[in-house]
Amino acid sequence: MSTDPVEPSSPDAPPAAAPPAAPPAEPPVTTPVAAPVTTAAEATPGSNPPVEVSPWAAPGSAAAPAAGPYAPSGDPYAPPGQVTGAPAAGPAGVPSPADGPAAGGPAVDFLAAGGPESGPPARVRRPRPVLLLTSALVLGLLLGGGAGYGIQAGRPPTPLPPLQVALPGYPAAVLDAKAAADAAPKPLAIDGDLRKLVMERPGGTEPWADNPDVPSWISVGELAERTGNAKKVFALLNQRGFRRAAGVDWKKDNTRYRVTLVQFGPDDSDSAATEVRDMSSAASTKFADGVNGAYEVQTEPENWAESTDKYWYGYAVARRGTLVMEIEVFAPQLVDAAALKDLAKKQWERLA
Repeated sequence: MSTDPVEPSSPDAPPAAAPPAAPPAEPPVTTPVAAPVTTAAEATPGSNPPVEVSPWAAPGSAAAPAAGPYAPSGDPYAPPGQVTGAPAAGPAGVPSPADGPAAGGPAVDFLAAGGPESGPPARVRRPRPVLLLTSALVLGLLLGGGAGYGIQAGRPPTPLPPLQVALPGYPAAVLDAKAAADAAPKPLAIDGDLRKLVMERPGGTEPWADNPDVPSWISVGELAERTGNAKKVFALLNQRGFRRAAGVDWKKDNTRYRVTLVQFGPDDSDSAATEVRDMSSAASTKFADGVNGAYEVQTEPENWAESTDKYWYGYAVARRGTLVMEIEVFAPQLVDAAALKDLAKKQWERLA
């Protein structure tokens, strides 16, 4: 009898059992070994680029490929680590850096890839003229200040004046008060009582209505009322610095006389001169030598205010300092020029 197995017929054969599945084989543990660093000059054309391990790469990861030959479309001036063209194909089974992690390749550290930088030289930037001028100005100020300080520091100090000066000296003899008063300059007569400077009413005359017949004070309002335009004269006198006034009036044989002294402020001597100039005219004549004034007799009569009565007018005016002397004559006939001139001289002498 033969012991060889006999293949059963197809209708009688039981189904064949599947062989047991083999347990999955564990992947071998391998330690990554750094590849030797090779320069671009040592690499042979057509071979894979050298592999350099980055010190910042994770343990077990593959190194980034060094710069090497690329496809014809690559940029030879691209910075290291930047892939601009298709890398050359490596050996079978080695993933290309362009595949990335999606193709199963390890992560690539591009910071460690590449060689020395290459490219066109950087343009040298020259300093601007404004910067040069500013620097020269600052440097000049510093040098000038330092030179000036050095010169001033080398000079000897200037001595200060003494704190105490010589005291004034006084005579030992006692001063006589009367002799000192006599030697002192006399005050001007116009600075005293103006009523004492006004001439007295001559004898044989009479008062003129309600006007004062003795030297008396006169207000600025009374002076303004004597004219035909009281409002204007009142404002003008105050504007010119009116200080005070005194006068006297009298009448003789229907001829009326008026003597008035008007004084302005101590700083208003120009106002006194203007007052004299306003009263004078081209026909005026000086009544004394060296007098600052003149007299005049009008040849045409004038009307009294609000009346048809006529009168002839004559006047004399002069100035001494801030004081103005005025003498007015109202006569029913032509004014006597000699009498007016004599009256003006007497009043002028009282002001000396």
